[in-house]
Amino acid sequence: MAKVSVIGLGNMGLPMALSLRRGGHDVTGFDLSRVRMEEASSENLRTVGSVKEASLEADFIVLSLPQARNVAAAVSEAGLKNLGGKRRVVIDTSTSEVETSRRIARELDDAGHGFLDAPVSGGTPAAAAGTLTMMIGGKKSDLELARPVLDALGKNIQYVGPSGAGNVAKLVNNLLVAAHMITTSEALKLSIAAGVPAEAILPVLNAATGRSAVSELHVPKWILSETFNSGFTFGLMRKDVRLALELAKAVSSKLPLSEHVAALWRESEDRFEDSVDFTRFAALH
Repeated sequence: MAKVSVIGLGNMGLPMALSLRRGGHDVTGFDLSRVRMEEASSENLRTVGSVKEASLEADFIVLSLPQARNVAAAVSEAGLKNLGGKRRVVIDTSTSEVETSRRIARELDDAGHGFLDAPVSGGTPAAAAGTLTMMIGGKKSDLELARPVLDALGKNIQYVGPSGAGNVAKLVNNLLVAAHMITTSEALKLSIAAGVPAEAILPVLNAATGRSAVSELHVPKWILSETFNSGFTFGLMRKDVRLALELAKAVSSKLPLSEHVAALWRESEDRFEDSVDFTRFAALH
């Protein structure tokens, strides 16, 4: 059993905290939102009043935050750079910026602590079930220290490489999801217009080479049902696509099709606010 603090108790953070507790760990949570803290309390999750308080006694600190600047602020507020004693490992499950993760990893390593960029895939259902896919960047020794915590969160733990590699993997993954959402919805609209309903064409796509997570999961579960509640928003997808294109620019990689995908997601701001579930992009009716 490890002492684990979860900072950020939103759509992903709270179910991850509950999975950690179910896995036998001693879990404490914190969120800036009073509503989120009340939701955590309703699940009998122990909460504290600040990031620093949550971090002092923790062996591991799990971050689930919206953006890189929130990650940097939380690490600063935790005070780890000035906190000696046992080696703590920060596990950042946010989709963050590669260079921010690398800088934080260097600073914490200098202070005697570890940092893993560990973005996740699978959404809220997988967070609740403890079956996330996790893409890990950082030191292998810190990965092994954190293994009991990671195993309570995910069923597919993939070590990608040094600090920042996990973020690269997540941005590449979500850039593909952004493209698949567009191409799959267009293909299905073509099928429907040609007289073949989506329900009839999907089994063919998913048995053939046109399949993707969008066709196998998102379309049948959240799009055809018109529930549109995957737990991942337009705002998050726009942010991830933007970060992927910024990374491409930083490493001088030309991605003409991805640039068009990014433009389509930016243009969707006229129709969909950031808080709307991103699966609405592919509404078929």
